[in-house]
Amino acid sequence: MLPVWVLVLSVIVVSGAGTIEGLYDTQAERAEFADSMSTNGSLRALYGTVFGDSVGALVAWRFGVSTAVLAAVMSLLIVVRHTREEEETGRQEMIASGIVGRRAGLTAALLTAFVANASIAAFVAAGLAGATGDPAGGIALGLGIAGFGLLFAGVAAIVAQFTESARLARGLTGAVLGLAFGLRAAGDAGDAHGDAVLTWLSPLGWAGHLRPYAGERWWILLLFAAAVLGQIALAFGLAGRRDVGMSFLPTRPGPAEGRLGTPAALAWRLQRGALYGWTAGFLAAGILFGGMADGAADLVGENESTREIFERMGGQTGMTEAFLAAIAGLFGMLAAVYAVGSVLRLHGEEAGQRAEPLLATAVSRTAWAASHLTIALGGAAVVVTAAGLGLAIGHGEDTGAVLGAALVLLPAVWLLAGLAVLVHGLLPRYAPAAWAVVGTALAIGWLGPALDLPAGVLDLSPFNHLPKMPGEAMNWPPVVILTGVAAALVTAGVVALRRRDILTG
Repeated sequence: MLPVWVLVLSVIVVSGAGTIEGLYDTQAERAEFADSMSTNGSLRALYGTVFGDSVGALVAWRFGVSTAVLAAVMSLLIVVRHTREEEETGRQEMIASGIVGRRAGLTAALLTAFVANASIAAFVAAGLAGATGDPAGGIALGLGIAGFGLLFAGVAAIVAQFTESARLARGLTGAVLGLAFGLRAAGDAGDAHGDAVLTWLSPLGWAGHLRPYAGERWWILLLFAAAVLGQIALAFGLAGRRDVGMSFLPTRPGPAEGRLGTPAALAWRLQRGALYGWTAGFLAAGILFGGMADGAADLVGENESTREIFERMGGQTGMTEAFLAAIAGLFGMLAAVYAVGSVLRLHGEEAGQRAEPLLATAVSRTAWAASHLTIALGGAAVVVTAAGLGLAIGHGEDTGAVLGAALVLLPAVWLLAGLAVLVHGLLPRYAPAAWAVVGTALAIGWLGPALDLPAGVLDLSPFNHLPKMPGEAMNWPPVVILTGVAAALVTAGVVALRRRDILTG
């Protein structure tokens, strides 16, 4: 998967130069756009401070924060996967039984993260050097993204020493990432110059303060270097002071008499944390984007290209309605990520050999699967509702219509979850391939309108068949059809699960 991560993140940034230049092809237009972005606190919270009006500076503003966050996600997944998850499954103990040092796994994980982030930095620098004619700015942007990614590789390496669960390690590291984004967003929202204390407290703010294409501050790289080296030293010190498979914060034993008397109670215990986190995140993000809706027309201005992109994403009505519909669609696609991840918890329980002892009791396969699927499908409805309520609260008008714009996307979310159920039921070892389907739908919905892809390609995503509310009228046939297809996929997946062997590792 690393080549995919590196290629996608690099292409997002490098292709952004052509997009910016196509939308704002004169210096006057770029200067006017940069000035309007500097005065919008909500956009500063989302993308950061605008430090220049050149093509390169606008690329760094528009794609720097999001790409750095994705690089951090990539890095934390790499490190947790090859440290705590290897210990949790018992593979690290088998490897350590040979002539291998106890820190070898951590070293390999960190080196892999370094190679991945260095590759992103190299591709971004090379691509932007040709697109903008300014090698220094591209190098600064690439190093800022890589530096933030490596910093969270270090965070994950430390967190992995304190937890016994890979899932918890990913969750805690993700929470630190969310805190870094929140500090930077709060600082930039309140200070148009980007010099707020909160911005400097966040390493994501450091990446912005490198100021690519706007008078690079190379000394900021020393902050990243010092932080990463300190984290690595701490992680190596901790790794040498504990046994393989153990942690400094071991899991507390449960009560002598269990309180989880049903498979549904167990599924809820396992998945409630993720549902709480997604719901809170969607509500907060919905409020943020809802507050930006009324200024959508001012944001676009007279730029017809940008207006056409929003209209393709959100319908052919006014800009405010198109903006709300486009953001609701984005929330729907992200909700599919939650739903599929929740469905694949079934695969994790099987592969981790935790399902077999449970099913050896009076618990049926149908009851076991239904307990997780109820949370996956019902939880998707909860997070989508939270997003719709957030948009309605932030927008302050047409609450019912805005909430409906989010809820109408549920059939597409359920359909993608149903595909994951079917793959898990028929071919359990290939169940993670369901992520490719979700990624394709997300890419089509996110990049398709901007690239003006043919209608046949856009229709590959189930989201494209649903009405783009609140601007468009409700259209029930596609809603009913997609819901029926989703129900059929879930049913077929559960039937296939009942008829096959359970994974034993």
